[in-house]
Amino acid sequence: MSLHLYIPGPVQVSERTLQAMTQPPVGHRSPDFVSLYQSIQPRLQDLFYTTGPVFLSTSSAWGVMEGCVRNLTRKRVLNCMNGAFSDKWHDVSLRCGLEATALQFDWGQPVDPEALRRELATGAYDVVTLVHNETSTGTMSPLDDLAAVLREFPDVISVVDAVSSFSALAIEKDRLGIDVLLTGAQKALALPPGMALFSASDRAFERAAKVKTRGYYFDFHEFLRNHEKGMTPSTPVISLIYALRSKLDDIFSEGLEARYARHARLNAKVHGWVERNGFSLLPRKEFASVTLSCVENTLGIDVPAFNQVLKDRFSCVIDGGYGKLKGKTFRISNMGDETDASIDALVGYLDAALEESGTAKA
Repeated sequence: MSLHLYIPGPVQVSERTLQAMTQPPVGHRSPDFVSLYQSIQPRLQDLFYTTGPVFLSTSSAWGVMEGCVRNLTRKRVLNCMNGAFSDKWHDVSLRCGLEATALQFDWGQPVDPEALRRELATGAYDVVTLVHNETSTGTMSPLDDLAAVLREFPDVISVVDAVSSFSALAIEKDRLGIDVLLTGAQKALALPPGMALFSASDRAFERAAKVKTRGYYFDFHEFLRNHEKGMTPSTPVISLIYALRSKLDDIFSEGLEARYARHARLNAKVHGWVERNGFSLLPRKEFASVTLSCVENTLGIDVPAFNQVLKDRFSCVIDGGYGKLKGKTFRISNMGDETDASIDALVGYLDAALEESGTAKA
């Protein structure tokens, strides 16, 4: 049975995107690949709001996230933590043998700019990691305010995970002064999983050149050297690059501002359902994600039963909550290629499933 995925990734992939992946592969050191790689760079730069190169990594975003702390940390990394994925970044830093500090906030709370400023003022750090849109809790931290703080500390390299926000709203990398901005294929880009994208500043490359233990597979300078030849450091996932080219056609045909407005509009539809039915969002509304809704199970419904009705009767699924929030929350995605029609249909399915299963207590 084919299910429509209203989960926060992987999200639904269109037939057009899947069809693009069926093109025969080419040699990844061939002129055909160079042409493919170079053809997508200008639009990727527009999406990243950067004049610098955008790199393609055959990995999940976690590969690049680990690569960032390995490439950039000489002294100590500050991991801003407010959910499962930002918390994990701290664990990754420690497993890489790096000196690291946790700047911890409650799950569902944004990263606080003043707390960041106080910690950086100690002078103990040369790298900061930050998850813009914490997927586990549907919480979006105030990136403009945080970037303003980071600009006060020019010796600190900033790394921003935009995995579940990228392409759903404008993240102006160069204007904000972000050193590394990274994302994955399987969220708002609505591609199958298996590829990460990132862009890095000149400062990041200067720092990486001084780190001798940065490894090979995610070595920033390997990416740069190969980029200059129109290639990737190792064999890339060519089928996903074809899909990315097709997706860029879709994105720029729709228009960036229209795309951002669509995500905001569909997100508001889900929020309307949440409010009408007596639920609440986990984060405060001003910090709520525009790509997914993390709904507090304030009614005490049986979330697995609720989701089973959606699966059996309507051939769709939502997410039953992540990590320690499983069952206490559930998450609904509106990112990627979702439309007014698909989200309106989902709202109807949610109403029907709630009527059937919503009175059962967990």
